[in-house]
Amino acid sequence: MSELAHKIIIITAPSGAGKTSITRYLLDKYPGKLAFSVSAATRSPRSYEQDGTDYYFLSLDNFKQKIQHNEFVEWEMVYEGKYYGTLKSELERIWKAGKTPLLDIEVKGAIHIREQYPDTTLALFIEPPSVDELRRRLENRGTETVESLLARVNKASYELSFKHHFDQIIVNDDLNKACKEAEAAIDAFVGLQ
Repeated sequence: MSELAHKIIIITAPSGAGKTSITRYLLDKYPGKLAFSVSAATRSPRSYEQDGTDYYFLSLDNFKQKIQHNEFVEWEMVYEGKYYGTLKSELERIWKAGKTPLLDIEVKGAIHIREQYPDTTLALFIEPPSVDELRRRLENRGTETVESLLARVNKASYELSFKHHFDQIIVNDDLNKACKEAEAAIDAFVGLQ
């Protein structure tokens, strides 16, 4: 295994701040060096999502069984009854392939991983220009009910209070600029060039 094998890169942000867009950019830029860490989730897949590619879609019972067997490096109930987590086996799969795992995960999960791997994790916090802009982005997705939109905006305000727990804060007021900032931070950490 290469010296890069046990490093971890985390992209975290409130929902709608752009972490998935930045993650996709980085994976496209470095397909031979970075690999997407597929999270486990108990929610139903969206029409465009595939099991094992976007998430490992698990039943609530299966997810709880994996918690009991200590199979997660981090997990949390993100919304009422909706659990998300990073499986230890997923990180091992990527490390064995000689790549660095790139995690697109929730803020609390990112903090848990940084605590467990403090010397080998780079955690980037993607900040929206404002909560109002975040609300507009979520509304434009067209996937939220009034209730879920309110829950996501309230959660985002709370998550923003944790931004100083991360290695770098990247304000996503221009997606191309934010992608380049993330690329520079990761290159300095892992040496992708």
